[in-house]
Amino acid sequence: MTRTTGRLSLTWAGAALVAVVLGASLGFAAPVELTIVHFNDLDRMEEKDGQGGVARLAAVVRAERARGSHVLVTFAGDAISPSLMSSIDKGAHMIDLLNRIGLTAMAIGNHEYDFGPDVARQRFSEATFPILGANNVDVDGGIVAGAVASIMVDAGGFKVGIFGLTTLGTAVKSSPGRVTFAPVLETAAAQATALRSAGAHLVIALAHTDVGEDDALLRQGAVDLLLSGDDHRVRLDYDGVVLFAESGQQADWVTIIDLTLDEVESRGKKRFVWDPAFRAVHTGKVTPDPGLAEAVQAYRARLSRELDVEIGTTETEIDSRRAMVRTRETAIGNLVADAMRLAVGADVALTNGGGIRANQVYPPGTRLTRRDILSELPFGNKTVLLELTGGELRAALENGFSGIEKTSGRFPQVSGLKVVYDPRRPPGARVIEVAHEGAALDPDGRYTLATSDFMARGGDGYRVFAGKKPLIEARAGTLVASQVIDYIIARGNIAPRPEGRLRVLE
Repeated sequence: MTRTTGRLSLTWAGAALVAVVLGASLGFAAPVELTIVHFNDLDRMEEKDGQGGVARLAAVVRAERARGSHVLVTFAGDAISPSLMSSIDKGAHMIDLLNRIGLTAMAIGNHEYDFGPDVARQRFSEATFPILGANNVDVDGGIVAGAVASIMVDAGGFKVGIFGLTTLGTAVKSSPGRVTFAPVLETAAAQATALRSAGAHLVIALAHTDVGEDDALLRQGAVDLLLSGDDHRVRLDYDGVVLFAESGQQADWVTIIDLTLDEVESRGKKRFVWDPAFRAVHTGKVTPDPGLAEAVQAYRARLSRELDVEIGTTETEIDSRRAMVRTRETAIGNLVADAMRLAVGADVALTNGGGIRANQVYPPGTRLTRRDILSELPFGNKTVLLELTGGELRAALENGFSGIEKTSGRFPQVSGLKVVYDPRRPPGARVIEVAHEGAALDPDGRYTLATSDFMARGGDGYRVFAGKKPLIEARAGTLVASQVIDYIIARGNIAPRPEGRLRVLE
């Protein structure tokens, strides 16, 4: 397949190593200036608060292509979910918009698997740019279908090898099915060796990896540049050996790396050298690209027709900010858990705070719409019904409270339970008391539990749920968002509030 975008011609096939031509020169008569435009974690197509979004990103890319002959555009993953539009088209719109920008390569992020591996493979096949996932292992033992391990870029005669990595946490944080993930460090070492053997002067890891994996890769030193994502940080580091860049999220910031590639004489031999400079562009100061802005508006018009329908009024404040839903009982957590429990007639319900995503505050009197609920619950999860013992429920709660210090998405929002916990105690020993209908939870008693299909598969560390035969399975289940919408419509006015379901030990 070949696609031409501005000055860039992309050619690749389903092999692990592919050539992409950026320049015609085969010699090293003069230093070569190479610019990398790097961004990560972009699932929201539109701008917010006058910054971010694909139209402003496209303007930055266009400006850099106008400025330089050799420009790479690298995306460290997380595109097809979670977003409001993705709840409708499973991320197809983001691939379309990224195709219009024209990328050099994209790494596979954990959210690429939120709708399962089949959808991920379909989205990868729709991309007109390489999808890199060297450690994403499909059921046949090869790289996941639709992706390649690496590409080789020729910039003015210098070869740049780029390979992709995905965080091992994807197995817990998303729904990759039978896709597995090879160790990050082993994969990086093997890929760097292979690329250098193939003639790469500069080796880049395009990685959707967490901060611990990033730091391990930096210590390993197998690559020259680590262009990362996942942690939503704006971070630039260079120790004289390995350059690290991460660009926050949603294209609010875009990192520009200007590299000088050169050859020097050393003891009668030519030696490759490179020198970096950095720029961090805040897109709030960038005029959006008109063509991409028009495309985004067309998608938003489609959304409005389907979602801008009022369903009821909240009489109390609803706060879905990340720091709230991942650390304490919340009105919105209670609303979601109640709707799930009542929809399937369960004894109790447990959902993860990380599944509540809009990061909004709704004042009392707000007229809620379908858009609001789908913004809060964008993953397309369905409610399943399981049967567990009281002991297993307690173990699930221990998992839920185990990552409070990290504002982990596994934090539990519950219905039908009252829990006392102590976050000062070590993980695994934080639950002090659990009650159901006024009585202490019976360790050997049987309870029906409403939870999401994601958590029922062991997602977010809820391994105690994995392997349980569901009383209502996912394919027979209903979308959590639909249950919440129906709950609100049936009542007209709602008044959710924190009411002591989760209480910290004083």
